[in-house]
Amino acid sequence: MPSGTRRTLFWGVAGSVVLLDFVTKQIAVATLGPMPTRVLDDWLTLRLVYNPGAAFGIHVGSYSRWVFMVLAVVALIVLGSMVRHTAPAQWFRLTALAMVCGGAVGNLVDRVRSVRGVVDFVDVQIGSFHWPTFNVADMAVSCGAMALAAVLWQEGRHHHDEAAEQADPQEA
Repeated sequence: MPSGTRRTLFWGVAGSVVLLDFVTKQIAVATLGPMPTRVLDDWLTLRLVYNPGAAFGIHVGSYSRWVFMVLAVVALIVLGSMVRHTAPAQWFRLTALAMVCGGAVGNLVDRVRSVRGVVDFVDVQIGSFHWPTFNVADMAVSCGAMALAAVLWQEGRHHHDEAAEQADPQEA
């Protein structure tokens, strides 16, 4: 995959996440209220919630907005470095990075736009298990982070196997 294709893949996925997140949040704000709208029985509802903290309701007091804005910018810088050091042929890694970056940007936009916090609206409950309310950006960050963890784990195994072969070629 040429370098230009790498940029197209990354920006296409990241941009799509940001756009889908923004549009769905606008729809949620315009149409939902605090009372749940059931979609699939009791286990999937839509409910408008403003989250001033981070994922899973993590909150660090009155400075949460600023702390999480700074953390998002730092994360985006680190992820940007990872993108620049990713070979064009590593499309799965690029897609995972794009999902995490797109989600981080989506939630960062909310933090910049409003002191109320990030717009969340998807509410899942299965039996007694109730997941914290989330949004498209959160889904992209979660899925992208899991995919990236799998990629990095696989890369680590590959480098470990190569190092073992170099240390003792007869055992390989």
